[in-house]
Amino acid sequence: MYTREKRTKKGKTLLRQINDWLHLWLGLASGIIVFIVSITGCFYAFQREIKDALEPWRFVEVKPEGFVRPSILLDTAAKYMPGKQASGLTYSDETGAAAVGYFGNENGKRTFHVIFLNPYTGEFVRKQQTVGGDKFDFFQFVIDGHRALWLPYEIGRPIVGVATLVFIVLLITGLVMWWPKRWTRATREQSFKIKWKARFKRVNYDLHNVLGFYSLLFALALGVTGLVYSFAWFDQAVYYIASGGEHKPEHHHPHSDLANKDRDWTAAISPLDSAWYETMKQVDHFGGMYMTPHLADDDDSYEILVYNDVSSFYNQSAFFYDRYTLQPLEQEGSKYSESKFADRLTMLNYDIHVGSVGGFPGKVLALLISLICASLPITGFLVWLNKRK
Repeated sequence: MYTREKRTKKGKTLLRQINDWLHLWLGLASGIIVFIVSITGCFYAFQREIKDALEPWRFVEVKPEGFVRPSILLDTAAKYMPGKQASGLTYSDETGAAAVGYFGNENGKRTFHVIFLNPYTGEFVRKQQTVGGDKFDFFQFVIDGHRALWLPYEIGRPIVGVATLVFIVLLITGLVMWWPKRWTRATREQSFKIKWKARFKRVNYDLHNVLGFYSLLFALALGVTGLVYSFAWFDQAVYYIASGGEHKPEHHHPHSDLANKDRDWTAAISPLDSAWYETMKQVDHFGGMYMTPHLADDDDSYEILVYNDVSSFYNQSAFFYDRYTLQPLEQEGSKYSESKFADRLTMLNYDIHVGSVGGFPGKVLALLISLICASLPITGFLVWLNKRK
């Protein structure tokens, strides 16, 4: 037995020995981080569906008269957040409550409050603090662990990014280790099937080896889309490859014409309301809508982002308006249907990462792949431990 093992090790090429060494030690070093990121991803995959079930007050009765304009919602929300400036306003689909968000900072801690409102009447529904409050928010806890391991973001996010990069290397080295030297009936059985009736060591090995192979491409997709959020250089690289050599432009939007800065606004409704009405004329149906109520710079334009689907974000259209004249402004790549492949891929990134690009089945798949990814450090550690005995 000893002699056979020794010959097998000697039969490996130097590159294969390096590959196996990297897989072992990178796996041991990053295992706990990969487990945390993967298991929190499992919980977060269905956060919308879980919240819908646990928070029925977020649904409203559909009324034929349609939604009230943004200023009515903002005025109502302001009564529950005196002295604070709204950072965003979101309309849901026809069945969901509207929401006005408020970012803040209290005692050195970032905070986020949300005022939920009935979009048909403008009436107050509920106030929530999802960040920085004393009340425990499960999904905020989950996302903080997923993105930064519950560390300060400036520390935790780079650690998660490096661990994700290592995870991608592990997927590649794992594939090299999985690939049989010869394709025979026995090696096919060992590579593609889990021998459930075998002893624990063999079952554990198969769970690591076989499930790792079947989940490879999907796990790679989750890892790559996660790295886009972790590192700007990786985001740029993906865009460069997808566009055939173009550099990704920084986020920007059309500017308002400052020549009209001193022009008096004489309409009976606010510029934001006017921009909203103009947008509503151009869309027959939407799954959600987001806008920034207060513009920071004099040349900023109103941007109204329309999501065409309820359960995903990628199929979106952005409408821009001059803040002084309400003249529509054009921006290349602002609509998914008219965007280049690289820009579409950017819009798809989040929905690929959480599986919503495939609807409910896609989310189930993302959940299962995340579970497998969470299991790989455990089964891998046990494989290593068993070999040491």
